[in-house]
Amino acid sequence: MMERMKAVQVQAPGGPEQLTMGTAERPTPGPTEVLVRVRATALNRADTYQRRGHYDPPPGASPILGLEMAGEVVAVGADVSRWDAGAAVFGLLAGGGYAEFVAVDEGLLLPKPKDLSFAEAAAIPEVFLTAYQALFWLGELAAGDHVLIHAGGSGVGTAAIQLARAAEATPHITASAGKHAACRTLGAATTIDYAHEDFAGRMLEATDGQGADVILDFIGAGYARKNIRALAQDGRWVVLALMGGVTVEAFPLGQLFRKRGSLRTSTLRNRTLAYKRHLVAAFADDYLPLLQNKNLQPVIDSIHPWTNVQEAHRHMENNRNTGKIVLRVEA
Repeated sequence: MMERMKAVQVQAPGGPEQLTMGTAERPTPGPTEVLVRVRATALNRADTYQRRGHYDPPPGASPILGLEMAGEVVAVGADVSRWDAGAAVFGLLAGGGYAEFVAVDEGLLLPKPKDLSFAEAAAIPEVFLTAYQALFWLGELAAGDHVLIHAGGSGVGTAAIQLARAAEATPHITASAGKHAACRTLGAATTIDYAHEDFAGRMLEATDGQGADVILDFIGAGYARKNIRALAQDGRWVVLALMGGVTVEAFPLGQLFRKRGSLRTSTLRNRTLAYKRHLVAAFADDYLPLLQNKNLQPVIDSIHPWTNVQEAHRHMENNRNTGKIVLRVEA
């Protein structure tokens, strides 16, 4: 008989009220996988889309919500060489974080810095790896560059501000006015109220007419024209989500062409295991030491017991959070 574990279940596609505490089969780790007792997980926008039935997990991934977690290793597969039972870890998931236990490939885990709590560690993987991939692998960010980060107060936004500063680039952000002070504390050079200001004009003003060498965009169609206007010559516009729509009427390709600009898109969840292993390893080499000495820090908006998962989802969907919303996974 398969062992059972507690897990958050989606009763039917819909609002936060569809999230309930239930049980699921406890996973068994494969040859290169590690079984982790989850101590904390964190919310991502993808969780809310999946809850509504708009974002299916990749083939073979757990249908349980949750794209990151921190916890303790309780068992390892036959071919695992990096981890032993009892190790405190945090890592990237394709699903399954809202549960007592999760099986994850050994290459997607990192050692939890001893001075970070499980809640703090759980707030790192998805946002820092997404920001790292977008800034450096796709955006080719270099020292001295200017980067415009939309949704600067989000989890990815707060991570991107810190990574850009660590790379000696200059971050500029858009966010609602109430989130500006927190973004400036993290190192944002320019804070723009997207609801009441022309972000393209402000970006050009802040850079003496040069514009952004890299733009991190979660909005899509709704910001397309202004993003091209804000882009520097040879700039890289990186689209990670489409919260503002998918279709641009009469796309101004000529303007992008004249700037020799490039449009790059990416998701992370459905990348191959090999790609994600490489990403985790590269991030660890470049930035894990800065997390260990707290020169980089996860920004946590709030921590909820996982029994309050409905309220946590409402908090995110009402755009009230600055940084990450964490769920404490309790037995």
